[in-house]
Amino acid sequence: MSAVLNTSLVIHAHFYQPPRENPFFDEVESEPGAEPFHDWNERIDRECYRAVVAARIPAPGGRIARIINTLEWISFNVGPTLFEWMERQAPDTYRAILAADAASVERLGHGNAIAQPYHHAILPLASRRDKVTEVRWGIADFRRRYGREPEGMWLPETAVDDETLDVLAQEGIRFTILAPHQVVAPPSNGFPGRYITANGREIALCIYDGDLSHGVAFGGLVRDANQWLRAIEQAQSTEGVPHAAAPGIRPTTHTPRSMAAEPRPGEPRLVSLATDGETYGHHHKFGEMALARVIEGTRERGMQVENFASFLARHPAVDDVRLVPLTSWSCAHGVERWRSNCGCRLDGVKHPSQAWRAPLRKALEDLAAGLHEIFEREGGSLFGDTWNARDAYGTVVSTDDAVHRAGYLDTYARAALSPAQRTRALEVLEMERDALRMFTSCGWFFDDIGGLEGKQVLGYALRAMTLSHAATALEPPFRATLALVRSNDPQVGTGADVFASLVHAVSPEGRAAAAARALRELNLDPEPNLPIGIDVAGKGGAVTVISHRTLRSRNFNVERVSLTAHDVRFTVTALDESAASAATVSLPELPERARHAIRSAFRRALLPNCLTPDELRALAEGEVALRSVLALALTRTIAALSTPPSPDALVALDEIMDLFEQLESTIPFDTQTAFWRIWSRAEGETLIRLRPFAARLGFADEHRADS
Repeated sequence: MSAVLNTSLVIHAHFYQPPRENPFFDEVESEPGAEPFHDWNERIDRECYRAVVAARIPAPGGRIARIINTLEWISFNVGPTLFEWMERQAPDTYRAILAADAASVERLGHGNAIAQPYHHAILPLASRRDKVTEVRWGIADFRRRYGREPEGMWLPETAVDDETLDVLAQEGIRFTILAPHQVVAPPSNGFPGRYITANGREIALCIYDGDLSHGVAFGGLVRDANQWLRAIEQAQSTEGVPHAAAPGIRPTTHTPRSMAAEPRPGEPRLVSLATDGETYGHHHKFGEMALARVIEGTRERGMQVENFASFLARHPAVDDVRLVPLTSWSCAHGVERWRSNCGCRLDGVKHPSQAWRAPLRKALEDLAAGLHEIFEREGGSLFGDTWNARDAYGTVVSTDDAVHRAGYLDTYARAALSPAQRTRALEVLEMERDALRMFTSCGWFFDDIGGLEGKQVLGYALRAMTLSHAATALEPPFRATLALVRSNDPQVGTGADVFASLVHAVSPEGRAAAAARALRELNLDPEPNLPIGIDVAGKGGAVTVISHRTLRSRNFNVERVSLTAHDVRFTVTALDESAASAATVSLPELPERARHAIRSAFRRALLPNCLTPDELRALAEGEVALRSVLALALTRTIAALSTPPSPDALVALDEIMDLFEQLESTIPFDTQTAFWRIWSRAEGETLIRLRPFAARLGFADEHRADS
């Protein structure tokens, strides 16, 4: 028991999700695979984030003994881009996280939360200037949310080199967390090591237990709290330093036990582990309950459950350690996963090659260099200190509040700026934001350029070029390099093909203008049904779109082509462009919230015509789902068609088809079967009348080619 009483336990959870927001609207749109939730952030919040702040500890008999916020007891960081989403879309979870940190400060004198660079970029692959900005933005975001200075900082993928640590120390960060294979000869007793950078700056390196961390993430400990507790007890009594793989990998090399410092019997020990926060409830259902039980179990055994900052306050890092150059916790080859075909992948059968990674990085690095030149050139006349102004932009980057942005400009502008200059200043800052976030590590982590993450970083690149006002110069070489980025899927093609799929004939602002016109014509208020980052003004076909982030106003003429339940189309002309031509925008191309509002309006109008009174009642009372009741009604309407079908029957079928198509759902099997029985025998006038419905129901017309 004495050894246990002399042991501290630190459990660190790294909470992060790949960014999924529309780069132009800063809103996450619906994502396939996240059902029944809107998107993966929402799904993981329900499965994990809201669970870890309200973890159930069961009583005998299956009832709840108590509920605890586990983040009051463990070290954690939340990626700033995820926190942005959470602040807006999961405010209860967000507030509980902040409250957990405040409680830990009161209990320990040091908060459980630590910071993270603003974007999840691999810092050893970034320039020092970009390292500084990412770290300063991360600190500013942390300060705004938690109301205090961060003591530690989590590095994305724990990717590290000397310069990265030097930047952290320069910015006042006292410690970071690394895997055991990232240092040579970790200190004994699990203590943090002291690292002195080439520039003479000092930072503590907290080395987590690799065996224990891997056991939680992949070895089943999170499914059995008692086994997890036994593993912790074993770790605190084991001689030497655990050295196995990081939670995400099993590296080919690690620190041999013979290289570790000798243990110091009788002295305090630190047992620490680090995992992805999503381990608790998302990767492992009910994992948060095991975590809660382990927290209580270790406290009952007399262990000090704390954070790295409070441990370092009592036991400063004094044992010098050396870095293994260019390492991370999720690539056995250092940081090659984010720049080469190193072999790290999720599915080597489906995606045998990651040769696309190197040209993708080159394309983005070359583009970033061009963007930085524009920023430096234009920023010189706008800001007192161009790059310091970029660093300071971190104080407002996570908000689109006009007052805060105006205050920022008043502080960092070279002189009083005209309205046009203020807009341009914000545009080039937003351009730099995209120049940073297009290096989000997720774009390379997964197996193919054609995945969601590859499209995301290319979307940031597209927005950056748009804001640069120099796309005609920047885009051709960018596309040329992307042509060397070859997908494993021939249907995807090259990176240039993926990029081309993101380019639309009508700008995002123009599509928002079309949405505003459609909403007005349906007597809907545009403001709550358009992306949060824009405002609209004007009447009739004249629509002005104002960006919250840049204050840029753009004027459009929008004319209706069609506004029916199955055909929503508008022509949009940008009035601010000298050679602008009208282009057509259809419903699927409108911003998501507007699409949903428009479809809901049509549903409200059509449902009474398509469902029976009993079906309407069951739907209103929640006894049936809209999709299922509409599928039944569609099949019933088709089966009731006479030969030839009456005009009223065709109108009824048209309306129910319109309703079903609003759901963007697949046509049910029974519905297609019912239609085929009529369609396959149709002739003459019946054939002509049914042909449009055949196409909408998924039938080809080749079998009627002789008609």
